[in-house]
Amino acid sequence: MRAGRGLLIIVTGPSAVGKGAICRALLRQGSGVRFSVSVTTRPPRPGERDGVEYFFVTREEFERRVQAGDLLEWAEVYGNYYGTPRKPVEEALARGEDIILDIDIAGATAVRRQYPDALSVFVLPPSMAELEVRMRRRASETEEAIRRRLAEAPRWIAQGLEYDYVLVNDDLEHAVSQLRAIIVAEKCRVGRRGRELIRTLLEKGVIEP
Repeated sequence: MRAGRGLLIIVTGPSAVGKGAICRALLRQGSGVRFSVSVTTRPPRPGERDGVEYFFVTREEFERRVQAGDLLEWAEVYGNYYGTPRKPVEEALARGEDIILDIDIAGATAVRRQYPDALSVFVLPPSMAELEVRMRRRASETEEAIRRRLAEAPRWIAQGLEYDYVLVNDDLEHAVSQLRAIIVAEKCRVGRRGRELIRTLLEKGVIEP
């Protein structure tokens, strides 16, 4: 049964923690969750495709979208703009579809202000040493950028205390299983779909599949 508004799921964490890999693996499993493709001015990394991982645009185009109010949130991170297109998210939620945002911590903060009932999940690395390994493995950052991100990581990680759930991305398969379980549990909360199910049963005497 799908009724009412969909669930907005925010997945965030420090740079290179692997939140994107977790989201993509979840979607490949046919979870029924839609993915919100962000827009950015940074160049594509090896293997990334326009319109799949991100929409890659110029700074001028990005700034035009900001002025037009087309972005749900946006931020400048390490010299590049990142943002979430507003219309696809709002339309999906209105149709009762669940949608997941893989966004940086600054963007997550902005979305949570607008959607205080959103499900927020913070992804942690198993260790600071492993976080550095993952940053270097991407081979898309300068040494200066890597050192800056590592220096800022503790401050970003501390913000995880403000989120609904925290999971550790030590093993990708396990992390995806945890995220799936979190979503299922959240949708069963009385404050969300649980209240609707109870009212339906009391009013109609049956819960339709």
